Amino acid sequence: TEWVWMGGLRPGSGFLTSTLRVIQEIVGCRVRRDPPNSTERYTRWINQLTPEQLLTQVFTANGPTVIMPTWFCSRAWFSHVGPFDEGGQGVPEDLLFFYEHLRKGGGVIRVDQSLLLYRYHPRAATHSVLESTIWAHRVRFLEEQALPRWAAFTIWNAGKQGRRLYRSLTAASQRKVVAFCDVDENKIRKGFYCHEDSQERPKPQIPILHFRAARPPFVICVKLDLTGGAFEDNLRSLHLQEGRDFLHFS
Repeated sequence: TEWVWMGGLRPGSGFLTSTLRVIQEIVGCRVRRDPPNSTERYTRWINQLTPEQLLTQVFTANGPTVIMPTWFCSRAWFSHVGPFDEGGQGVPEDLLFFYEHLRKGGGVIRVDQSLLLYRYHPRAATHSVLESTIWAHRVRFLEEQALPRWAAFTIWNAGKQGRRLYRSLTAASQRKVVAFCDVDENKIRKGFYCHEDSQERPKPQIPILHFRAARPPFVICVKLDLTGGAFEDNLRSLHLQEGRDFLHFS
């Protein structure tokens, strides 16, 4: 595990008084990294999520929207949700507990003070969890918690990650995918994605559209904070509501 240092709440913050009555919450805080430049994008993400995004961005590859070393909750709620999966190395126990917490109606609160020094080191246990394992849990959670609300949806990214998500979905969820969308003219010019591994005949061909021609809701398979703001600007230009009109998956 990674070494952590926990600070304390400022006196008079009123936080503990106001939240002791909320027994179905996981509470965490902002963090500082050591070294300061390690996992910069992740650290920005974990510290800058809005209160609403603590619940809408639970499907991303970043995992829980407050990090486990900062968690506290009531023992009664922990017993209701838990225990942690003690399967050993390679089990994403924090992610599995977090998902079960959300399934049972739990909420998420972040104290907007930096109370944790979170040290990165290359032998941390988190690196033993295979990306494919986390991917399978994430897809299952998306299909279980988000996709039933939508009769149809568009996958934003006609590239590798978007196609991988499509192939990972159940047949029922695949039938809800009405299009891929992108900004890459070469992908758009191709016109469609053919699911070659499908057992259906004829094989499904999913249209590829420019993002402005596509219709929400979107499952977005574009990583945040990687394009100098270009992707975020495109998304904002559509004036959509996160959680209702789109969800981030990458």
